[in-house]
Amino acid sequence: MGQLLTQILGKPLAALEQCNVTAGREALLRLTSEYPIDALAPTLAMLVEVLERPIPEPVTSHAVLRDTFEAWSSQIVPAARRAFGDAGGTAWCLPLWRTLAQAASDLPFRRDMPEWHTAPLWIRAAEWLAARESIARIESWRRIPTTLAWMAETVYRLQGLESAWPLLAELAWLSPKRLGALMQGLGDSSLLALRRVFDANFDGDGTLDDLAWFPAWALTERPGLAAFLRAAEFSTRTLPEQGMRIMLEMLSLEREGRQHELLERRKALRDLHAGLFGAYIRTR
Repeated sequence: MGQLLTQILGKPLAALEQCNVTAGREALLRLTSEYPIDALAPTLAMLVEVLERPIPEPVTSHAVLRDTFEAWSSQIVPAARRAFGDAGGTAWCLPLWRTLAQAASDLPFRRDMPEWHTAPLWIRAAEWLAARESIARIESWRRIPTTLAWMAETVYRLQGLESAWPLLAELAWLSPKRLGALMQGLGDSSLLALRRVFDANFDGDGTLDDLAWFPAWALTERPGLAAFLRAAEFSTRTLPEQGMRIMLEMLSLEREGRQHELLERRKALRDLHAGLFGAYIRTR
């Protein structure tokens, strides 16, 4: 922003950064009086205006929510980042997303417009408990890839990766593409490291759909994940899901020393997916 401008604006600008509307208006008036053509003036004007009237009209429809969200994303978020930097601008917008989430709390979930719901707004606001409650009220949220991904992220933020593993597995079976995007979004170093090993070594089709096998394969690399993945609910019973169930059975049989039954399950795994069976055998 520049040292001179910072000195001119001083405390009023700092107050605007703290979402103080009165001080924000003061900062804007002081800037425009002393530097009427300064490039920052339109930015501050936009931020002051959205603080004074964050919701231009009641959020009574999904279309209103969509229009408000898109306007903020394309105008307010960039303005906040120009004024306060990337990290500061993102933090500055958190109360706005919280306000919009509260205003949209009565809108029902629509499968044809899943993104226009209060849950992703709570997520943007980093209000994880509110997000979890909002998602839990959606009927059959565990069978919808979008809502399942929301819940997986929310549980991760609240409780960590171990608690999120069952939901990540179910998401892999429903939508490998969404799982891939969520992994990148979470930014968990251990999860991303495991993903890199999977991409390099798993003998699959070489497409993003291979991620459906990721939970089953992960058990070959980290058998200790069985304690968490056993909590995954039965989903669509696809081949990748069957693969994980067989892997869980084999790990139990190995621990119990039941060799005859173990050999039968190994054959079932080989018949199900040669690449997964190969990954398992290489660790034995």
